[in-house]
Amino acid sequence: MTRKLFGTDGVRGTANMHPMTAQMALAIGAAAGRYFRREAGGTHRVVIGKDTRLSGYMFETALTAGLTSTGMNVLLLGPVPTPAVGLLTPSMRADVGIMISASHNPAHDNGIKFFGPDGFKLSDEAEAEIEALVEKGVEPAQAGNIGRAKRIDDGRFRYQERVKSSFPHGMRLDGMKVVIDCANGAAYRAAPEVLWELGAEVIPVGTHPNGLNINDQCGSTKPQTAAETVVAHGADVGICLDGDADRVILIDEKGTVADGDQIMALMAGRWAEEDRLAGGTLVATVMSNLGLERYLGDRGLTLARTKVGDRYVVEMMRARGFNLGGEQSGHIVMTDFATTGDGLMAGLQFLAEMVRTGQPASRLARNFEPVPQLLKNVRFDAGQTPLDAASVRGAIAEAEAQLSGRGRLLIRKSGTEPLIRVMAECEDEALLAQVVDGIVAEVQAAAG
Repeated sequence: MTRKLFGTDGVRGTANMHPMTAQMALAIGAAAGRYFRREAGGTHRVVIGKDTRLSGYMFETALTAGLTSTGMNVLLLGPVPTPAVGLLTPSMRADVGIMISASHNPAHDNGIKFFGPDGFKLSDEAEAEIEALVEKGVEPAQAGNIGRAKRIDDGRFRYQERVKSSFPHGMRLDGMKVVIDCANGAAYRAAPEVLWELGAEVIPVGTHPNGLNINDQCGSTKPQTAAETVVAHGADVGICLDGDADRVILIDEKGTVADGDQIMALMAGRWAEEDRLAGGTLVATVMSNLGLERYLGDRGLTLARTKVGDRYVVEMMRARGFNLGGEQSGHIVMTDFATTGDGLMAGLQFLAEMVRTGQPASRLARNFEPVPQLLKNVRFDAGQTPLDAASVRGAIAEAEAQLSGRGRLLIRKSGTEPLIRVMAECEDEALLAQVVDGIVAEVQAAAG
C-alpha cells in the first residue's frame, strides 16, 4: 500500500493545511483508537504529549475527540519531550502513545507521532493499517462506551526522574557551568531542572516559549546563540536540544559545535572499553560521516547503517540486539535507558564522561577528523518528481562515476519536508562541491 499520510516520522505538515488539519487529526485519532482497541470490553488508554507550538492545542483537542469517540480513555501529559511519551506509554499501561510535534521544523508546522504499547515507534505496517482505517472510516463507539479524557499533572516529573536514573549513581555536576538551549520547545522546564538537580550551574537559553518561537534561531538546528552564550559566560559546555528534545548537539567551551556523529563516537568507544557495547556495533544511518566508520573500524568496532530516520535505527537495534545508535543530526538512542532518541539523556552521558575523565568538552567532542561532507537541499512543489527527470538521473550517474573509489553520494527525498537532499563525501573538496552543485542545479531545473 502506498502511504499518503505517514512519512519517516509520523504525519507532518503545515498546520491547517492537508494533512495537518483538525478534521484529519480527528480522523487519525478515531482510526488509531479503532486499531488499538481491537478487543471489546476492558480499559483502553492512550497518552498524549505535545511540544509548545500554538497549533498543539487544536490537534490535542481533535485527537482526543477522535480517540474518545472509539472508547479510548485519553491521558493528557501537556508539554513534554518526545522520549517522555515513549517512556510513559508502557509505564502507564497505555495501548498507544501519541506525540504532537514537528520536531525541529518551524512553528507553523506540526506533526503526529505514534508509539506502541511497548514504548517504541510503530512499524511501517502498523502505520499503513491506521492510514487504511482513516481512508475507510470507522464506526464510533456506542454512547455508553465513549472514552474519557484526563489531565496528568506529574508526567514531566516522572520523565525527569527516569532521565536522572541514566546518570551514574552518586555522580554530581557540582562546579560545572552548563548552557542548556531548549529551543523554546518541549523540554523548556524539564532540561534545566534536571541539570540543576544534578548540581550544575545552569544558564538557560530558549526557555520562554510563546507558541510561535519554537526552533526560532535557537536549538539544535541553530546553535549559534548557544555557542555565543557558552563563550560569553565562560561555560564548560553547551547542550542544544530541538523542539521535542529527542536530538542533541553539543558545544565545547570554545564555542565549537559537535554533531551526533562525534557524540556517538565518544559513547561507542567508552561503552566498548567497559564491555557495554552490545555486539561491538554502533547503528547509524547512511548520513553519518565516513570518518565515524573509520574511527570505529580502527578500534575493531562495526558501524551498521540504515536508511534515514531514527525509527529505522531503532528497528535494526531491536532486531539484532544492539544497544547504541543514532543519527548525525543528534538523535542518540540508548535502548538500555530509553525507547527512542533522547537529547537530554545523551547530553548527560557526555557530561558524565567530562566528570569521569576531567577532560574539557573540546577534547571529548572531537574524536575523529570528519571526511569533508557537503549537503544541500532543494525544495520542490507538491506533485513534482524531479528525481525522475532524465537530466537529473544523468547528473547523478556522472557524479557517481567521478566519486567512484574516492567518496560517496547520497540523494534522497526528505520524509518530513518537500525537499530533495543532495549529500556527498570526498577528500577532494573541489570535486565535492562540483558534483553536489551539478546535481542541485539539475534538480532545481527539473523542479522549475
